[in-house]
Amino acid sequence: MPRQFDLIAFDWDGTLFDSTKIIVRCIQAAVRDVGGTVPTDREAAYVIGMGLMQALAHAAPDVPVERYPQLGERYKFHYVAHQNDISLFDGVLELLADLKARNHLLAVATGKSRAGLDEALHAVELRGVFDGSRTADETAGKPHPRMLHELMREFGVDPARTLMIGDTTHDLQMAVNAGCASVGVSYGAHEPDAFHVLNPRVVAHSVRELHDWLLTNG
Repeated sequence: MPRQFDLIAFDWDGTLFDSTKIIVRCIQAAVRDVGGTVPTDREAAYVIGMGLMQALAHAAPDVPVERYPQLGERYKFHYVAHQNDISLFDGVLELLADLKARNHLLAVATGKSRAGLDEALHAVELRGVFDGSRTADETAGKPHPRMLHELMREFGVDPARTLMIGDTTHDLQMAVNAGCASVGVSYGAHEPDAFHVLNPRVVAHSVRELHDWLLTNG
């Protein structure tokens, strides 16, 4: 099949990496540690994909600003304690290999920190798979389009030839803001009912379904 997109950018947590439940628990534990009102699972999951401090501030609105550094440190403490509990979704490595074989440029656009993403890429032995990446702490948090703008500029790819794939409305809104197409996945942090107003090309309900759609339509 002819290639429709030259650059495919993936969100990380909840899209490629099966980390949603761990992140929710770590956010809740961090808020509890600093004495804030603990967010529900849904409230904590909603902020996944944002930059860390933006996410924590949204999830814990009653925590004073001066305690945000402590809140961030407690989140990192809990996340490090559980980071080895996280793994790639089944089928992700095969999906990426097939896309590479079709000569797509592959990138990551994530709310994680640069240090956190680099550690994750090393831990799951994905060195060399991705052609580029951008993180929230070095650009801007989602849904600001700066991550995608920088990746498109780096590789000289137009928005019409760029596809963003993610599990949250933040990912899909970022694609809209950047003028790119998007695909949503329903197995991550956000309920897919909220995706449709953002006009993704499709909502995939499994990695296998995403794989098949990309080989036909990517």
